Amino acid sequence: MRIGGFVKQSLIDYPNKIAAVVFTQGCNFQCGYCHNPQLVLPHLFIENPEFNPSNIFRYLKSRKNWLDGVVITGGEPTIHKDLPEFLKKIKAMGYSIKLDTNGSNPYMLKQIITNKLVDYIAMDIKNIPEKNLYEEITGIQMTTKIIENLQLSIQIINNSSIEREFRTTFIPKIHNKNTIELIKKLVGKNICYKVNEFREGETIEKELHSN
Repeated sequence: MRIGGFVKQSLIDYPNKIAAVVFTQGCNFQCGYCHNPQLVLPHLFIENPEFNPSNIFRYLKSRKNWLDGVVITGGEPTIHKDLPEFLKKIKAMGYSIKLDTNGSNPYMLKQIITNKLVDYIAMDIKNIPEKNLYEEITGIQMTTKIIENLQLSIQIINNSSIEREFRTTFIPKIHNKNTIELIKKLVGKNICYKVNEFREGETIEKELHSN
């Protein structure tokens, strides 16, 4: 696992839980509004011994009576083949685990859900899953397979018994009320769907334009 950041305690990243947050390094999307360019753009990657998995496991073991859960976010965690093993070690300590994902790897999601390695999944839905609409946001060339994977991930998550949420960052020049209604319909009725407001700040788009 490539880890690019670690927050020892958070009250906002895992609903109703005090959680540590692990930020994986690397992503298969390059969304312009992303506020974590140092976790996505390879030329910004740094190695910090503090983020070594063994050090994180050591910290989590020492805080079992204080923390309730661990959030795995990124970057995109599911691009790492050793994610299931990483989750298994955290699960063995008795923690609840929340996973943040862009939904591009439904096969990984199916594996970790089937093996009960996560308790909560939050999937970002960038836009209506269509190639041109996703390309506008992700900054990469989309394929029919990727779009199918996104739709499959929604189905897998919704067919599971774990807690879930879907969310979209609302970008005024890209999204509108109709967009949000169509995404709501896609994820299904009575499913937690959140629309987050875009915040100005350090983003991938600004970083790429500065070079």
